[in-house]
Amino acid sequence: MLSWIKNGLQSGLTAYITHSDCMLHNVGDMHPECPQRLVAIRDQLMASQIFDSLHEVEAPEVTDEQLARVHTPRYLEYLEMSQPLTGTFRVDPDTALMPNTLKAARRAAGGVVKAVDMVCQGQAPNAFCAIRPPGHHAESSKAMGFCYFNNVAVGIRHALAVHGLERAAVIDFDVHHGNGTEEIFRDDPQVMMASIFQHPFFPYSGDVPMGPNMVNIPMKAGSTGADFRDAVMDGWLPRLREFKPQILFISAGFDAHREDDMGMMGLVEADYEWVTRQLLKFADEYCEGRVVSVLEGGYDLSALGRSVTAHVRVLTDI
Repeated sequence: MLSWIKNGLQSGLTAYITHSDCMLHNVGDMHPECPQRLVAIRDQLMASQIFDSLHEVEAPEVTDEQLARVHTPRYLEYLEMSQPLTGTFRVDPDTALMPNTLKAARRAAGGVVKAVDMVCQGQAPNAFCAIRPPGHHAESSKAMGFCYFNNVAVGIRHALAVHGLERAAVIDFDVHHGNGTEEIFRDDPQVMMASIFQHPFFPYSGDVPMGPNMVNIPMKAGSTGADFRDAVMDGWLPRLREFKPQILFISAGFDAHREDDMGMMGLVEADYEWVTRQLLKFADEYCEGRVVSVLEGGYDLSALGRSVTAHVRVLTDI
């Protein structure tokens, strides 16, 4: 258990959802999706004097019922059966199950559920989920791209099923297309997804949307912050205004940063700050301010820490 977790409700403070179990999944020192990602984020938030303005909350474990709204029973059983007691089970060349992987993944998905509850019940104006492993590549019946449970999808389905909301939107600005989120919500009239991503690039999808509720904007390698801002203003926001969601989710991947060698795009901290301001402004107008941001990618530790800090600074209104 994290010793610095604060208890009790602190309405008005951005909720910072995390758990020490999210550090347990460790594929190896050379793997980019490493536990140090969460350390880098927390250290930079503290160095920037933002951390004390957050309400840190422990992520609970997701329930089987919550997972079953997103993933098939056969897939969930496959993960449980495949998790090794020792060593490694490779789901694909990039994605491996370790003895504590599902323990971490259950906290990650549960953290998004907790964030939804807090935002919808007025316990926090918005939330950032500092969780791992990430989730937006996980499909309804397939793990891939470092992802096992689709964390943001679990949160969306929870918001719709439990809190009586009728429309939710998810924004994904990771450098990789959120293929899992798109597969889960394709043609779902209650959910809109808007994304940018480098293309052609892993997972080599997204250029042809799966349904009319998908606003996919592929971007070339080398795309700049100006290109990104044009996509937001001309592509995302008009469609979001038409859809009028009641809650806004963010699949917040920071690997489109120019210093992150997992991608080849040119975003910087100012771009993440800018897009967060645009999304909060939209959420204030259409969603009663309800925003749940969920960590996805971001693998250069310094760039990740700085970018999340820029993002969270706007969420906290500092």
